[in-house]
Amino acid sequence: MIAQVIVDVVHTNVDKPFSYLVPQEMNVAVGMRVSVPLGRRQVDGYIVQLLLDDQLPVGLPLEKMRPLTKVLDEYSAILPAMLELAKEIAEDAHCPLAETLRLMLPPAMRSGRIQRQMDKYAELADGVNAEEEAQKQKRAPKRAMLLRLLADGKPHAVSDLSQIVANPRDALKVLDEAGLIKLSKQEVFRAPDGAENEVRSTAPKLTYGQKEALGAMIPSLKEGKGAFLLHGVTGSGKTEVYLDMVRETLAMGRGSIILVPEIALTPQMIRWFRNRFGPETAVLHSRLTDGQRYDEWRRIRLGYARVVVGARSAIFAPIEKLGLIVIDEEHEQTYLSDKHPRYDARHIAMSRTMREGGTLVLSSATPSILSFAMARRGDYTLVEMPDRVNERPLPEVTIVDMRHELEAGNRSIFSILLIQKLKECMDRGEQAMLFLNRRGFNTFISCRSCGYVVKCEQCDLSLTLHREPGKNDPGKLRCHMCGAEKAPPTICPECGSKYIRFFGSGTQRVEEEMHKLFPSVKTVRMDIDTTRGRDAHAKLLGEFGEGRAQVLIGTQMIAKGLDFPRVTLVGVIAADMTLNLPDYRAQERTFQLITQVAGRAGRADSSGEVIVQTYKPDNPCILAAADQDYRAFFEMEFSRRRAGLYPPFTMLARMLVESEREVDAKEMAERLYETIQTFILSHPAQKKRVLLVRMDEAPVKRIRGQHRYHVLLKLFDHADTAPLLRLMSEMSNLSNDHCKIYCEVNPATMM
Repeated sequence: MIAQVIVDVVHTNVDKPFSYLVPQEMNVAVGMRVSVPLGRRQVDGYIVQLLLDDQLPVGLPLEKMRPLTKVLDEYSAILPAMLELAKEIAEDAHCPLAETLRLMLPPAMRSGRIQRQMDKYAELADGVNAEEEAQKQKRAPKRAMLLRLLADGKPHAVSDLSQIVANPRDALKVLDEAGLIKLSKQEVFRAPDGAENEVRSTAPKLTYGQKEALGAMIPSLKEGKGAFLLHGVTGSGKTEVYLDMVRETLAMGRGSIILVPEIALTPQMIRWFRNRFGPETAVLHSRLTDGQRYDEWRRIRLGYARVVVGARSAIFAPIEKLGLIVIDEEHEQTYLSDKHPRYDARHIAMSRTMREGGTLVLSSATPSILSFAMARRGDYTLVEMPDRVNERPLPEVTIVDMRHELEAGNRSIFSILLIQKLKECMDRGEQAMLFLNRRGFNTFISCRSCGYVVKCEQCDLSLTLHREPGKNDPGKLRCHMCGAEKAPPTICPECGSKYIRFFGSGTQRVEEEMHKLFPSVKTVRMDIDTTRGRDAHAKLLGEFGEGRAQVLIGTQMIAKGLDFPRVTLVGVIAADMTLNLPDYRAQERTFQLITQVAGRAGRADSSGEVIVQTYKPDNPCILAAADQDYRAFFEMEFSRRRAGLYPPFTMLARMLVESEREVDAKEMAERLYETIQTFILSHPAQKKRVLLVRMDEAPVKRIRGQHRYHVLLKLFDHADTAPLLRLMSEMSNLSNDHCKIYCEVNPATMM
């Protein structure tokens, strides 16, 4: 037998199957990882096809073929459906197959750094009467106690026994040598933090709205087909719908994947699923340790866990019989990978469910414009949940014009109304959330004399002041792109003036203002700076959820999906902040953020209030968010995009070039621009479909020392433009040691 192997080397020169002989004593299957000789070295690879010797291509002599060295796992690491998926992504991204196969595996598994964890176990030997033998151990009370602990006949971890009997290993060794017990080693899966705290729960009685939604989707689930857009207002009980669909999927003998957009959302979602489905629930996200991630992946692959909850990369979970994929908060841009090979988890989900006979559910209170337009067109079946659970009202939203606050002499970042509502909320013993989508203390430092703004030396971005509230130190200036730090200047580096001033506010500033106004109130801050540590999200959310803190302050990671019954007040500090971004989706993102964070209030018996602070109180996007009126916003935004020919009426594509030398980046961008222009001019059908081609500096001109230029295209999504997109993808292979080239279609950000 001959194995066709893709070697785990990302290079176009080896992006093809190599043929190896399979030794007679070796058991192999498609998808297995193997070690093979390549030239003078040994490399890992993946078996993508098995052939008999009479199926060999002409000109490939059997006697010159080298054998496989060894099999790395006792099972296929890549399932057949995942192998086909890897081929599809490689074709779309125009990258080597080895690169997309790497997406399917835990990184530590490929590196060989992680070994299975083996723990020592003890159990009573067959036919031994534990009590009789224990009574014989009068001079050895430790051995007697161990025998009684093992009397149930089940294997017990030695580490567990040591919690009851001090230093039991010598005593166990004596009992083993006497033939009274058996010692063995068993694999133990390293559990994610908090897994031991599960409390099994039963499903509550479903509301009418939940039953209606399930009634629309369960028939397709049973038939193994269908793609749905579940549009439900915040607090309508969408999570309970997911749980019921997962229960139905398990009953069919199939597995489920539930994707969440933020790691901050996983602790609550994991708890809900673990409490309902116990050890059948697995977790996959980047904050797990290498060992935890490897073991969770193995539990899924071996069929011990059939419900997977995780962030974007969990879409590649190796579930053998996949029946359901749910994408929670489907509008979030975090489902788009910005690392090569780039992919959209929503597209991968559609491909997997169609390929493997499953059902896809995209869910959000604020669906993306593109998804809602596709639902109206019939690509998805629209299922709506317009009411909150138990007919609870949506929170009352008040818009505060911050211009009037300034006129009245209020220089605080809090309006008078928000301060008053916070006091009332604290006096009632309830909880509040304060949202500001910017971390740090002050957002930039500028010279009032010459206008100089302190920027990062490696990135074309202003530095943000970070200073812990309540401390007297001057803090540090930090780049939010590359992480570089420096001390804040006391005089202007440009003109020598002393008129250096700090402008703008971040979450640290909000926290300090809260401490000044309410010294006795305990706060929790959630942003990238406070959640870097292992299990930090779960700890902070646990502190707030258990009532040990009254106010949760945070960025967009607190804006969606979280459910805290005691939260009755939400304050949006700067609602118009994202409106000024140079992106056609700025209004959509502003609407989504305000609507989502407002939905955190009044989710239990107490009614909720939301205070939205803005300098643009008449902006239609903010008014629609205050009314929680998605359809009104959709019609307005849909009309605006049709008039401006933005997606979904067109698509945006770009070639992004990055280089340490600006001249190299610019020259490569000019070369790409000329190639694209020549191609369009020589193909009349292309010319009709392409609305714009422009070469320019990227909006952020430099990141981590890399100068950036891009060639931007606006074009109709039509069969005629497919050759042009294919050309752009192929041109990304022109990347070299001096220039990196990326092809992006409808990128997550145009920055």
